[in-house]
Amino acid sequence: MTYDELIERLDPTVYRNLKQSIELGKWPDGRAMTREQREISLEAVIYYENKHNVPEEQRVGYLDRGEKAGTACDPSVQFRKDRQNGNDVDPDQFVEVKV
Repeated sequence: MTYDELIERLDPTVYRNLKQSIELGKWPDGRAMTREQREISLEAVIYYENKHNVPEEQRVGYLDRGEKAGTACDPSVQFRKDRQNGNDVDPDQFVEVKV
């Protein structure tokens, strides 16, 4: 059985258990996950989500930026290295968000 076939046949309950284990850092029985187990499980979950067309907002690692998108609260905002005039944020990178 190939990796593709394994992910294709993965039971949704197993997927949910893997996802929860990644979030908590431990298996359902309470044993801690090793770094390698967490990495492999995360790869499987991401692959499963892509293969089974899980909606983006339900995928692992999804961040809903909502009305904060493009503001200083948005982690994708880049800061200038030159802190001239005490302003270290580049105003050209912001976009207006209409709600």
